Amino acid sequence: MHDSGAPGPAVVLLHGNSLSSLGFRHQLHGGLGVAFRLLAIDFPGHGESPSATDPSRGYSIPAFARLVAAVANDFDLDEAVFVGWSLGGHVLLEAASLLDRAAGFCIFGTPPLGVPLAMDRAFLPHPALADLFKDDLTDDEIRIRVSVCLRPGAPIPDAFVDDVRRTDRCFRSSLLASLGEVGYEDEVEIVGALDRPLAVFQGVHEQVVNADYLRTVAMPTLWRGGVQMIEGAGHSPQWEAPHSFDALLADFVRDVVTC
Repeated sequence: MHDSGAPGPAVVLLHGNSLSSLGFRHQLHGGLGVAFRLLAIDFPGHGESPSATDPSRGYSIPAFARLVAAVANDFDLDEAVFVGWSLGGHVLLEAASLLDRAAGFCIFGTPPLGVPLAMDRAFLPHPALADLFKDDLTDDEIRIRVSVCLRPGAPIPDAFVDDVRRTDRCFRSSLLASLGEVGYEDEVEIVGALDRPLAVFQGVHEQVVNADYLRTVAMPTLWRGGVQMIEGAGHSPQWEAPHSFDALLADFVRDVVTC
């Protein structure tokens, strides 16, 4: 886990599928990491974290959610803001009921999913999605998979490519299997019943998440009353448009943290 060590309010950052905490590099080493104490977690099998000893139990949304709650408890994070990117957002919604001391939640690249899954409505059609849960990826498949995390035509970051390559090869298929075996909480119900503020960001040039679907989900505590669109970005606005992303997130943190 990376910790910016700043004395300000705590902000916990959760990364996406087959990526890592390095996806928040601009925040950790920029002005946001000076203004707030940023803690960026590497999920098991990702980044600097070891692989799960039992992939069938360790690689699931509920397992990752319990990890996030344990970090919050171990670091005594009162009034922290929790931020989830893509898969990290799904993990965060799963963990929401366990994070009773959280001041607020922020998700991006994360359409809240109900039960049963409505993938065809929540996500835009893209050929790269076929490889989302594939264990072994060729170099070309990795680059295509990374490209969908960005706005069309954006340069592909080596850091993202390296993250996908070093992610535990068992992770993706184990995660897919867990959706049927372990399950997940109904995220539409979760956001509909949240008692704390929820910020939702979306890159204007998002290639994966359907913005029209987001607008159909009832989110009574939605910050500023709507999804916050970020220009110049796709699925990874924290990387592609860090100044805009950081300004929005800083406003949200200041709005919801009382101390």
